[in-house]
Amino acid sequence: MGADRWRLQVVHRTAFHYGGPVRSSYNEARMTPENTTRQTTLRSRVEIEPAATVHAYRDYWGSTVTAFDLHGPHTELVVTATSVVEVGPEPHAGDVAGWDDLRDPDLVDRFGEMLRPTPLTAIDPPVVRAARAAVADAAPGEAGRRVCAFVHQHMEYLSGSTNVKTNAMQAWTKGKGVCQDISHVSVGLMRALGLPARYVSGYLHPRPDAAIGEPVKGESHAWVEWWDGGWSGYDPTNMVEIGTRHVTLGRGRDYRDVPPLKGIFSGPRSEGNAVVVEVTRL
Repeated sequence: MGADRWRLQVVHRTAFHYGGPVRSSYNEARMTPENTTRQTTLRSRVEIEPAATVHAYRDYWGSTVTAFDLHGPHTELVVTATSVVEVGPEPHAGDVAGWDDLRDPDLVDRFGEMLRPTPLTAIDPPVVRAARAAVADAAPGEAGRRVCAFVHQHMEYLSGSTNVKTNAMQAWTKGKGVCQDISHVSVGLMRALGLPARYVSGYLHPRPDAAIGEPVKGESHAWVEWWDGGWSGYDPTNMVEIGTRHVTLGRGRDYRDVPPLKGIFSGPRSEGNAVVVEVTRL
C-alpha cells in the first residue's frame, strides 16, 4: 500500500435500549462506504441483532441504504457495520469555473438543491455579509476554502455542545459545535454566496501518524464539498484536505439526508443509545 493510499477498517456499533419490549420497528442504516475514484470499498456488511428482514437500495442522493424491520418483541437493538476501505487523496476537480459560470441559469437549475438553504443550513444576512468580506475577490475554488477558514476561526469544536437538531445559526450564535454544525454553517455560507455546496457524511481516522494494526477510537464525521467546475472537498473542522484518513459514506443537502441510522418503533420509550466507532489502519 503506497503512502498516498491507506487501507482502513471501520467498525461502527450502535445499541438501543428500551424500557420494555418493543413490538415492531422500521429502520434505515446509511453505513456502507461508497466507491469512487478516491475510495474503494473492499468489504462491507451490516449486522442486526435481533435478526431482521433486510433490503438494500441506493437512495436519491446516491447513498447505500440498509433498510430493515423487526416485528418480534425486543428490548435491545444492535446495529454493527464493518467495512474495509482503501482511501486516497481527493482528485483534482478538473476545469475551474468562474463566478459568471456559476450564475448561468442552466447551472443554477442543475444545482438548485445544492444552492437553496435548508432549515439546518440557513444563515442570517449579517453573517453572510461578513463571509463575503472574508472571501473578497477570490475565485470560487479559493472562496470555498476561505469560507471554511472563516467558519473555523469563529467556531470552536466542542463535543456535546449541540445535538442533531441544532441548526447552523444556533451553532453560530453559540460559537461552538461539532463537525456537523461546522459543516452546516460552511455549506450554508457557500450557498448564500452562490457556490453549490453539499454536506458529506463519513468517518475520520483521528491520527495522521497512525500505526498499522492499532485500533483507535473514532466517531462519525462530516465535511463539505463545493462545485467549482468539479466537486472539491475540505474538512473545515480540522482545516485539512480530504485524504487518506477520510472515509465517505454519503452526501446530501444536510445531515437529515445522510444520518447513519434512523427509524421509528412501537413500544416503550427508548432508554438511550450507545455508539462506538473503531478505526484501524491495516
